[in-house]
Amino acid sequence: RGKFLWLLLDRPDRGPEEGADAGEALLAHLGMSGQLLVRDAVTPPLEHPHLRARFHLAATAHDGPLVLDFVDQRTFGHLTVVDLVPTVDGAPGGHGSAVPAVPEPVAHIARDLLDPALDRPALVARLRGRRTDVKRALLDQTLVSGVGNIYADEALWRARLHYARPTDALRPAAVGALLDAAAAVMTEALRVGGTSFDALYVNVNGASGYFDRSLAVYGQEGRPCTRCG
Repeated sequence: RGKFLWLLLDRPDRGPEEGADAGEALLAHLGMSGQLLVRDAVTPPLEHPHLRARFHLAATAHDGPLVLDFVDQRTFGHLTVVDLVPTVDGAPGGHGSAVPAVPEPVAHIARDLLDPALDRPALVARLRGRRTDVKRALLDQTLVSGVGNIYADEALWRARLHYARPTDALRPAAVGALLDAAAAVMTEALRVGGTSFDALYVNVNGASGYFDRSLAVYGQEGRPCTRCG
């Protein structure tokens, strides 16, 4: 959620009917340059000068033993063990578990735009209720998480909205179209591994993403518009 990732530590099989009062999670935040890199445990590791933590993962029915490295060049990222708190809406806290709980430091962050438990009509109403410009609202993690600067620009272009349009002047249909555009942009970006501008932005296998080749407006100043020329 947002830039936070977590692994449930206590009773990961706990169901929604059992409540979310107890439990802890290993919380990770990648900061500006953090990476979580996975490799098999058999291949000798390529020791990274910025390795901060290493986890040895047991073999499963599908995979042999694995190693998960937390690498962070600028040391703004962190790992910590934190308590879980119930979700406000009673829905699961993340994709990986039915537990209706999130780590306490994450509780103030709204659901991700791609979260199946997101209440889209309520989000439209909250966004229109803010007295700010539409891009600032789209980046407000207390409204909706997951939309960064790059994808906000791309979504606004697709929805044909100027970033400075006041949110309280937008019709519900326009807000809905903007959220649809943002969700589409992020879904397309995920399929190709995201947007990698340098070697710090890679997936867990160390591969770069290629969505920068599909950017229509972000970083495209001085080039012809792909829609109107």
